[in-house]
This record gives sequence, C-alpha cells and structure tokens, in this order.
Amino acid sequence: MNITNLNPDTAIGASAWLVEVDDHRLLLDAGMHPKREGFEGLPLYKSIGQNDLDAIAISHCHHDHVGTLPVALRHFPKAHVLMSELSYFIIERVLHNSVNVMTRQRDELGIRDYPLYSHDEVDDIASRFQGFRYNREIEWAGFQKSRLGKPSPTLEFFDAGHTLGSAGIMVRGKKDTMFYTGDVCFHDQTILRAARFEGVKADVLIMETTRGARAVAPEFTREKEIERLSMAIQNALKRKGSVLIPSFALGRTQEILALLAQLMRAGKLKNQPIYIGGLGRVFTEIYDLEAHRTHRQHTNLQLHEALNLIVLEQGQSENMRLTGGRIFVITAGMMSENTAAHNLAARMIGDEKQAIFFVGYADPETPGGRLKASKHGETFVFSPSAGQVTRRCEVEDFDLTAHANRTDLLDFVGQVSPRVVLLGHGDEDARMWFEEQIRARHPKIKVVQPQPGKVVGV
Repeated sequence: MNITNLNPDTAIGASAWLVEVDDHRLLLDAGMHPKREGFEGLPLYKSIGQNDLDAIAISHCHHDHVGTLPVALRHFPKAHVLMSELSYFIIERVLHNSVNVMTRQRDELGIRDYPLYSHDEVDDIASRFQGFRYNREIEWAGFQKSRLGKPSPTLEFFDAGHTLGSAGIMVRGKKDTMFYTGDVCFHDQTILRAARFEGVKADVLIMETTRGARAVAPEFTREKEIERLSMAIQNALKRKGSVLIPSFALGRTQEILALLAQLMRAGKLKNQPIYIGGLGRVFTEIYDLEAHRTHRQHTNLQLHEALNLIVLEQGQSENMRLTGGRIFVITAGMMSENTAAHNLAARMIGDEKQAIFFVGYADPETPGGRLKASKHGETFVFSPSAGQVTRRCEVEDFDLTAHANRTDLLDFVGQVSPRVVLLGHGDEDARMWFEEQIRARHPKIKVVQPQPGKVVGV
C-alpha cells in the first residue's frame, strides 16, 4: 500500500490523500485550501500523473475536504464518487455555493482564476455521486475487476460525529487495511452524538491532528462552557447590545441554533428572533429533514419550528439597527471580507455594548483570527476593507469544538493498534505533540508526518 499526501501545505489546508492498494487507486477527499487563492489552493493533483483513479471517497462536505471535487473529476474522468448518504443530500448545495463565492471574489477582489468550476459543471458531475449508509462494505473498483482479473478492494463509512454526513473511511485490500479518520468528534455535541468508531482496527491509520496543540483543562466540561455562553449572552442583551456568533453554515450553525433553542426552552434566554444567513438556513432545513436518518440527540427537535429564524437579506447587515438586543448566528466563521459576519463585526467592534462570541476555530491570519487575538482598547487592522479599528466590544471564545480532543484521539490510536500512523490536518505543533505521545506510549508504531506530494510506502 502506498499513500501520498496531496495537501500543498504542511498545515491544515486542502485535504486530499491518494491511496494505492492492490493495483487500484483511490482519492480520499478533494479539498480547497482555506487560505490560498485560485489554483494555488488546489491539492497536488498533477503529481499523481496521467493514471486515472478508480474512485474518490469523500469524508464530509466542508470546503477544505470537498471544495475542488469538480476539478479532481476533470483530472480523473473515469472516477466515480462515493460518500455517506447524508453527505449525498448536501454536496451539490455546497459546490454550487462555492461557485457563487468564487464568482463574487473574482468580481470584488480581482482573482482571475475564479471560479475554478461552473454551476453547469456541478450539475454535469452530480450523476457520478453515490451515497451509502454507514457500516456497509462497498467494492469501489468493481468496474476494473474484469480487466485486471483481480478482486476489488472495499471501503466502509463509519459515523464520525463531526457534522451531518461526516465519516471515517475504512479501506480493505487483499492483505492490508487502512483507516482514515477525516474530521472526527469523540464527544456528544448539542445535536450530533459522538463518533461511532468502536471496534475499528487497521494496519495503517491516517489521522487528523487539529487540536494536538490544545490541552483541555482538568476542570473543563462542555456543560460549564454552555453555561458560560448562556450568561454572556444574557449580559449582552441586558445592556441592550447585540450578540454576533460567527459560524460555519454546515454543522456549527445548526449546533448553535439547537443550543439557543434549548436555552430558550429552559427559560435561560427569552424567546426572540435569531438572524441567520441564507446558506445557514438551507443546511438547517436539511438537518431537520434528515433527523430520522441521523445519530443525534433531541430527535424531535425541529429547528425551524423551535426558533423564529430570520434570514438576513443582502446588504441588511450594513444598515440594520444593532441596539435593542439582537442575536446573529451568521455564516463565515472566520469573518472573511464581503460577508455578513464581517460587515456586522466591523460595525460592532467599536461599541462597548456589543458582543462577539467565537465558538470555533478562526485562523490567525483572517479577520476573525485578528479580532479574537486583539485586546480591549487595542487598535489593529481588521481587514483591508475595514481598515484600522479599535476594539471596544466584548469578545469571548467558547470551546464548543466539533473536533476530537487530543487525548481522545491518542486513546483511539491504541484502539486501532496500527503498525503505521500518518499524521495530517493540523499545524506543526499539533502534529509534533501526537508524534511524541504516540512514540512514548506505543514505541512499536511507526509515526510519519508525510510531506506534500511524497509517496509513503506502508
């Protein structure tokens, strides 16, 4: 078995892994780098050469894992695309939204490479998508069987608990097995229950390391963090300020909406409208519609019924009144320019009544990351369009992650008991922590941090 890391960066970037097993070739994920623009953000597809793929398997529908799938299918026109059935209901909407975002960035920022693909191209490739239930073994190279005279390797999707449809992927060859965690969460969230990776064993493990550099305090509990967020929202509303919670449209938005619904039901927050973005509304409807297929808590909770959700119209975030205690759960978790989250934040930063609460990761080089790192009273450049701002508003960070904590992932390595672990999807400090801990706890396991484009024989 040979594995190649196609991420063009050594940190979190464009997730894509080439797996070669039993003379067959599988691509795991086809992501877009969140901090690179145009063709610079693509995985290293050209390094694969002219040989085609048998299949592409998608772990989940976040942009850094699926955002360049149409480009991948241009490179590998014979490949068919496999994913969980829940991802199947989402993926076309994600890709069409990517076309819209890239088109806007071309027009507003002058990025000539964009869009990397069109709406028509997304429609054309959709017939090649196949959705499968969790825990079903699938022959992914079956159409090659007669030509090569060899049986197809198989794959199986395991519920990863990260977002709707997320999956770890087991690949079984004639002699070797490989498990890819994708993005995984080993604790219950407000809606989604923890990953169901029980009993997973494999010779090779490809593992995310997102939170490897972040220790969890011994006294930390998710319940305490939720109570802290509840009190912070109450205090902001009492002083007649508004609350902005920037969040990713798929997963994070629905988890926060569910949390707000629970707080309102418990009387900890008053019933009031919640302002959201259009894409957040689309995925919220899918969460409601697919509740019966999902391993989740609060199975009867329908977010569109439990909450008075109001979709912000284009341009509304720049003009609406912010006094009087509004709550915004708005797409663009990192507050990218030309988004409602960015425009609201730019208006709120200088007002001491307002509150901006982060509930997920924000890259330090993004507007959200710069705001999160700022101190009260500090003047800093929020973004090129907003320029210098002085922070007067309240800013807090709440640890409500959808990624596994590092100790849980380290325990998972022991469960899988692989002979080789490949570390990816994390910055250098995160990967180094895992390498040191795995070597100390499991000295017989080989640990590899695969460099971009380099083939690792396992």
